[in-house]
Order: sequence, then C-alpha cells, then structure tokens
Amino acid sequence: MVISIPRYIIITLAAVFSAYHLLLATYSFDVPRDKLPYLAAMILYAIATSISLWPSKNITMPWWMASFNVAVCIALPLLVTAQLDVHGSVGSDYSTWYPAAVGTLMVITSTRRRHLFAWLGVSFLAVQTAVWAGFGALATLGVVGSVVWVAVSHVLSVSLARIAKDAGKYVEAEREATAWQAAQEAHLFERQFRLRQTNRMALPMLRQIVSSKGDLTDAQRRECVYLEAAIRDEIRGRKLLNSRVRDQVMRARRRGAIVTLLDEGGLDDLSDADLDRVLGSLADALKSSKSDRLIARTVPEGSDVAVTVVGLSSSDGGSASALGHEGDDDDDEVELWLEIPRARALEL
Repeated sequence: MVISIPRYIIITLAAVFSAYHLLLATYSFDVPRDKLPYLAAMILYAIATSISLWPSKNITMPWWMASFNVAVCIALPLLVTAQLDVHGSVGSDYSTWYPAAVGTLMVITSTRRRHLFAWLGVSFLAVQTAVWAGFGALATLGVVGSVVWVAVSHVLSVSLARIAKDAGKYVEAEREATAWQAAQEAHLFERQFRLRQTNRMALPMLRQIVSSKGDLTDAQRRECVYLEAAIRDEIRGRKLLNSRVRDQVMRARRRGAIVTLLDEGGLDDLSDADLDRVLGSLADALKSSKSDRLIARTVPEGSDVAVTVVGLSSSDGGSASALGHEGDDDDDEVELWLEIPRARALEL
C-alpha cells in the first residue's frame, strides 16, 4: 500500500523550516557590523524560498529560478561573512545562519529536479567557508550537513522519479494484459457460442447423414446447402440476424434467391430498441422482395444509414440463381434499393 502525502503539507513544512532560518537571523541581528548587507541577505533568501515553494503544476523548477537560487547562494555567504569577525566567536551564535539556509534552498532546488544547480550552490558554500574560516569550519558551521542533505535529496529524487516511471510502465503493462485477456476471453466466448450454435443447427442433418450412410435425397442435399448458407450467415451476418430475419432469409433461399448478409460492425453502437427496429425493417424488405439476389450490408458508424439492402433480378429469369450461380452483375437489374436509417434519423 502506497501512502500519498498531500503536496500542500510538504510545501508548508518546507516554508516553516525556511522561515526558521530567518528567525535565527533576526535573533542575531545585532551581531553583524553593518546591518544593511545582513538584511539584504535575509531579503534575498526570503524571496528565493518564496518563489521556489510557490505552488506550480510543473514540479521541475524553471532554469531561471534555479539560476536565481544559485545566485542567492553565492550572495548569502559573501554578504553575511563580510560583516562578521572570523577571529571572533564564529559558530557560537546564530549569526552564521546562512549555511543551513543555503542547504535548505538547494535541497528545494534538488527536489524540484535541478540537481546540478543544487550541487553548484553547496559547492560554492563549501569553498567560500573553507577560504574564509578554514576547513575546520565546514563541520562547525554546518556546511557538511548542508552537502549531505543535498546528496540525500538528489538520491531520493532520482529514486522516486525512477519508481514513478517504473510504476507507470507496470500500470501500462497491466492495462495491456487486461485488454489482452479480455480480448482472448471475448474470442473464446465467441468461438464457443458459434460452435454451440453450429452444433445446434447442424446436428439434426448430421444425424440424417449418418443414419442414411451418406445416401441423401435431392431434397436433403438442398437442405444441406441451405444449412451451410445459414451457418455462414451466423459468422458473417452477426447482428444482422434475429429470428424474423433468419426466417425470411431461409424463405428467400427456398424460392431460389441468393442472400448475402455482411455485418462489418456498423450496428455496434445501436441500442437494443434501435437494433430491433432496423432488423424489423430488414425482415420486411426480405419478405416483400422477389429479387434473385439480395445483399444486406451494414454501414460504418457516423452515417445516417444503418443498413443498405440491394435486390438484383437476373436477366435470365433467375435460372442462374436456381442453379446456385451468381451470374454476371452487369446483366442484373436493380429491383430493390433500401437504406434503413439509424435511430437519430427518426428524430428529424
């Protein structure tokens, strides 16, 4: 379980911690020789922390802001130490508040993914402190602690970014796996459904073939042809079929017509009521048509038409259809042309 801390709480804590350094600087305001540079350092630090902690949609700090923070980190030691006596009681009071302040500001900069700028800031702090008060002052003034906090911030920031990236990959992989599993289950269900339906339709005829040892009458052979066409309709026709449409398709075939049903997904967006209306219109069209060839095809989504129905009459009087041949389309005459509208066409 991952516990998420609200961002405003983190910002508030950082603001309070930053304000603490200003409080220490105010408490030791009588220590520096010249108060104006000391006050300028406090103001610069307050401005830098304010703009760095200001809520933003982008967690990555802008270049100009990171550059300004580094400039403040350079100015703070110079402004403050110029007013302090290096041979006096340096480190015994709060007048050397700036190392912790620089560390805090650079930790904020590093947390907002500007690690190079953060290291530049604390590096200058370390060099300036060593030159001003010696290497021993790096520990007594808290410079080492500031460097350590920047290092910890850098490591944590990079680690959290990597974890977030990996988590995103895992979520995407889980989404793809779920989609793949759903598709496989849908394919399996579709196959099982088609097998059950084919078995239900073909089983009686298969039993007749077995019982007669393949010696079928002409009528039975014709029924096998009709059965094969009906099974093909279940595969290619899909949502173009209901009980009424199946019945009218079989009636048309028994009178010698060639019927083709093609569902290419154009009915997937229709509600059950609209689908019943469309299929009812299709069944009525098949019932009233005397064409030798009937073709019903769905129309892609986005069109006002749901299904088109075309009826063709052969110039040879239907002899080709009776023999099971499709004939030459150039010699066919259009006997029926019907466009069945979608539900929104009813609202006009």
